[in-house]
Amino acid sequence: MKKLLRWLFRKPMIWLAEKLSSSANEKDVFVSLTKLKDDIGEGKTSKGITLSFDLATARYIIFSDQHKGAKDPADDFRLAEENYMTALQYYDQQGFTLISLGDSEELWENTPKTVIDKNRLSLLEEAKFLQQDRYFRVFGNHDLEWSYAIQQNLFLKPIFGDKLKIYEGILLNTKYNSKDYSIFLTHGHQGDKRSDGNAFSKWVVAAIWTPLQRFLDISINTTADSFDLVDKHNVIMYEWSATQRNLVFISGHTHKPVFASLDHIDRLTKQLENATLSGDAELIQTIKDALEKRKLEYAGKQFVKTMAHPSYFNSGCCCFSDGDITGIEIADGLIRLIKWDVTNEGYKRIVLEESPLTYIFDQL
Repeated sequence: MKKLLRWLFRKPMIWLAEKLSSSANEKDVFVSLTKLKDDIGEGKTSKGITLSFDLATARYIIFSDQHKGAKDPADDFRLAEENYMTALQYYDQQGFTLISLGDSEELWENTPKTVIDKNRLSLLEEAKFLQQDRYFRVFGNHDLEWSYAIQQNLFLKPIFGDKLKIYEGILLNTKYNSKDYSIFLTHGHQGDKRSDGNAFSKWVVAAIWTPLQRFLDISINTTADSFDLVDKHNVIMYEWSATQRNLVFISGHTHKPVFASLDHIDRLTKQLENATLSGDAELIQTIKDALEKRKLEYAGKQFVKTMAHPSYFNSGCCCFSDGDITGIEIADGLIRLIKWDVTNEGYKRIVLEESPLTYIFDQL
């Protein structure tokens, strides 16, 4: 009976997820992102922090959208948890600074106490970075409660300690060819009417959608299934970034990885075209296999976008339904889109795309 109900309800639940996931308005997004960037740049520490970094020596790993939950069928993180822990251990050993870019915990569906109790091990792995002053955390719409000191003190600081600070955004500043350049990081929900402080959407997710997920044992990666809305929101954030001078913008929120303003599917498609022209049969098959694995990401695409200005990146998420996670690395003078892949031999770090930061800056 449950299998029948699962079959009957899956499409309506995906439809509900699409309706709840995003309603980005270009004007609102532009105004919100500009104000946040300017506030941080002007030194308003209540909004964020400004950090200087060296192009040659900086080492950052940026993950977002873990959505750590209650370890039940509605918890999108549970299938990726071991992969995420493996990645954290690798980056700790390699001396990276960890930036968690929002929606680290799923607080629309669960109480803070439940999430902390169920995810203590992965939180302790994150806390290791803070103990070495290599950790920064940004709040998103699904963990907005962490922006309040009372919630931080009650639930997070017993694990992370008093060093913990949580921001809405971060500005990483550097110099190149005697010019100032910035990398602006925030979750990306700003200006999204269904995410930016919308109490009704939160109630529907908690009261209707999540109980159905748990009862039917359906785990849906909400925004990853919402193809058109996700693309629309990424396009708007890209268009905002293209109006900024000497700035690279990195966000999360949409769950869809973007590198230099091209999403993962666009890049794979271009790689397949080049491989076909070269006649490399092995490479052609490898790319086709990758496209097939991500078929849920591209099957619903209804338009192809061109984003020539390489100003926008998206870290993707750490809760894909196959257990994979994606993130953005800044290291060795490069910016990389990486995936930690679930294989028969374990968890494997794969560089999906990379570019020298100096090349990106030259194009801005």
